[in-house]
Amino acid sequence: MEQGVATAVLCIVAGGVAAQVLAARLRIPAIVLLLGLGFLVGPVLGFLHPSQAFGPNLRPLIGLAVAIVVFEGGLALDFRELRAAGEGVLRLTAIALPINFVLGTLAAHLIGGMLWGPAAVFGAILVVTGPTVILPLLRHARLERRSASFLKWEAIVNDPVGAILTAIVIEILVGLPHRSGEEAVTDLALHLAEGAAAATVLGVGSAFLVAWAFRRDLVPETLKTPLLLALALVAYAVPNLLMHEAGLIGATVFGIALANLHVPGIAELRRFKEALVVLLVSCLFVVLTADLDLAVLGKVSLPVLALTAATLFVVRPAAIWLATWRSDLTWRERLFVGWIGPRGIVAAAVAGLAGPRLSEAGYAGGDLIQPTVFAVIVATVLTHGFSLGPLARRLGLSVAADAERLAIVGASPWSSELALTLHRAGVPVVLVDTYPGALRTAQAAGVPTLQAELLSREAEEGLADQPPDRLLAATRDELYNALVCTRLAPELGRERVYQLAPSKDHLLHAETGVSRDSRGKVLGDGGFDFETLSGRHSAGWRFAIAPAGAAAGDVPCLLVIRRDGTLDFPSLDHELGKATEGDRLLLLCRPAEMRSEPGLVPTPNGAVMHTNSGEG
Repeated sequence: MEQGVATAVLCIVAGGVAAQVLAARLRIPAIVLLLGLGFLVGPVLGFLHPSQAFGPNLRPLIGLAVAIVVFEGGLALDFRELRAAGEGVLRLTAIALPINFVLGTLAAHLIGGMLWGPAAVFGAILVVTGPTVILPLLRHARLERRSASFLKWEAIVNDPVGAILTAIVIEILVGLPHRSGEEAVTDLALHLAEGAAAATVLGVGSAFLVAWAFRRDLVPETLKTPLLLALALVAYAVPNLLMHEAGLIGATVFGIALANLHVPGIAELRRFKEALVVLLVSCLFVVLTADLDLAVLGKVSLPVLALTAATLFVVRPAAIWLATWRSDLTWRERLFVGWIGPRGIVAAAVAGLAGPRLSEAGYAGGDLIQPTVFAVIVATVLTHGFSLGPLARRLGLSVAADAERLAIVGASPWSSELALTLHRAGVPVVLVDTYPGALRTAQAAGVPTLQAELLSREAEEGLADQPPDRLLAATRDELYNALVCTRLAPELGRERVYQLAPSKDHLLHAETGVSRDSRGKVLGDGGFDFETLSGRHSAGWRFAIAPAGAAAGDVPCLLVIRRDGTLDFPSLDHELGKATEGDRLLLLCRPAEMRSEPGLVPTPNGAVMHTNSGEG
């Protein structure tokens, strides 16, 4: 038995992580590979039987994992986003949810052929849109902030509400027939009120307790993450003692309250929990899919497929359009949100519990709920996962560019000209500085700018509308550059943050210098410090874009713009790949070289670019 559990855990964890890595390399939604892996090792090959390996402990373990997932999702909900998306979020959570429930129930009865009881359970389950699917898709597609807020808030808020609604419907179907009507309704209302109140009090109370303890330095750093996870599980488990699935409200409220108390250090802890949630989501999808029975899958009939199609193309779009009628959402936003609604972990987990319970209570058609819900999950994951990015770009709701976007921190005469040169070459760039006068030259030339301290919340909000893929810290202060790179490295990737070379050797000294973990990659061969670049710019050196192979002699190359839009800086910290045909080079040219070859730089439209833009 122990060997079977160990083998199952190994297959689930190793397979789930491998699927995530492969999906990242292929740039496809990870859940597609996770579902395929679970289906392969479970129903098809029979290597993995989670229910047999874990026995009755499987469902409680799934519940605890889901609690951590929804808690981490709650940490992503900042009330500041509601300034731009408040009305839309309210309509999607308070109005669209009941409409979805009614239309889903009608579709299940009229199209799927279910009796009214199972149809109502099906409708309740599918009011949720899974944050376990939505959040990774949003990070990949990079929507503009308002549309992303709609989908994110709807998914995280509706998840526990949908689970509670399903529990209420099941309680009505299973419990009410055995008691008098008025007494049963009163008991159910009290039951619901107790569960919701306990969940809210525990969630908010836990958040204030954490804020109080962290701000007074009462918790050692090594215990902060374990404390958060323990409190999230408490906020989940205790309300569940009063009402089934009420714990999801507690875990979600805890995350939302904690996110909006702005406790120092939570950002670092959140990154650890994001990694943990990726692991949990990988395992959950593999487990839930592998646990499917081929006999259950055999019940996927023509009515089930028709109901799945109706859910995708009729139920959700109609609910969203009705709920957002006469709202401030544009028709593009309504169309986009009406189409994108993938279901995830909570829908799968609740369906696995609801179907058997209805069947045990004698409801015909209860065994159809699980295969139908899984059919909807697979269909929405595939269609919405692959269409979200292209549809967002088609509707103009995506901030993703064809090429990688570069953020340059520090506006000086030479860095402003660098930003202008890249901007004219079609490379997305944003220049960041706290002083408005330093940004004036770039703004006048049409270069995107951000006036903010990069380490502030204001900058975080500003960059949300033009998120960078790579960063170059180019201020005069090399230690500030290192700090900026260290702060942004977990979000952009440690290999994607660069800083100017130090003016003194101590920053890079192997023994006494700043650790590689506490700085970015050094730009160039170590000779490009701020004073060198500023001095050359004052002496008339200018940046220029040239095709691969155009650089000759000792003309310094500061950047390779690959033909697929990726950016590759030369650095002492890695080996630069060879420039090939179709790549372009960012060169730093002497005045004589610029005069001798005035037509050096062709722009994308075929005209000649002259990069002598002045010092501003």
